[in-house]
Amino acid sequence: KKAKYRNYRQLLIYKICYYIVTMNCSVIIVDDHPLFSRGLAQLIETQKDYKVIGMAKDRNEALSLLDKETPDLAIVDLNLGQEDGLELIKDILIIHPHTKILVLSMHDERFYAERALKAGAKGYIMKAEAETQVINAIKTVTNGEIYLSDEEKKRIKELSRGSSETGNKFDTITTLSDRQLQIFTLIGKGLGTVEIASKLNLSIKTIDTHKENIKAKLHCASSAELRQMAIEWTNRAV
Repeated sequence: KKAKYRNYRQLLIYKICYYIVTMNCSVIIVDDHPLFSRGLAQLIETQKDYKVIGMAKDRNEALSLLDKETPDLAIVDLNLGQEDGLELIKDILIIHPHTKILVLSMHDERFYAERALKAGAKGYIMKAEAETQVINAIKTVTNGEIYLSDEEKKRIKELSRGSSETGNKFDTITTLSDRQLQIFTLIGKGLGTVEIASKLNLSIKTIDTHKENIKAKLHCASSAELRQMAIEWTNRAV
């Protein structure tokens, strides 16, 4: 009986291990361009053991999807219309702390990669990268590692040594807090103070204070100069 029980136990362990090794990695995609999401889903499912279980185009759809599913990986764009992808990363991790998040965005990694990692993402890759690199990023993150491009790793290493970037009018944007960057981006999308205050559930006075601090950090002499810079910044990611 002991031998029979031991054999049964070994078989059970083998089946469990086989299931763990061969089960699909479940993926959701959050991007406000459905055509892009479908193309990305097709690319992901060319890979063995990866399955896309849902797609969402904004924060509400993403949270609704997460009420029903517990994905292993969430691929999130930061540009979700007038919504903030960085905040969505935090929301996802509150609901499903073990879900790994990869940001796939048009936003320049120099300004957003570190912010995404601080928000809880495990990787950042730009949409301009080749398909093979996107797959590499997905596999790196699902394997529990951090993914950044070689250029971004080098940049972060140089900054940690005290080196500074020069020559780009947008370099000072790295000094903005996440909230300030959120407000700056909304200014670039054409929202006024009252609209921003309503959207972020903050007072008009608070938004005005943030705008003054943003102007100081970006060396903008006037609100008009700030608005123009914000528009140029926002158009870079369109």
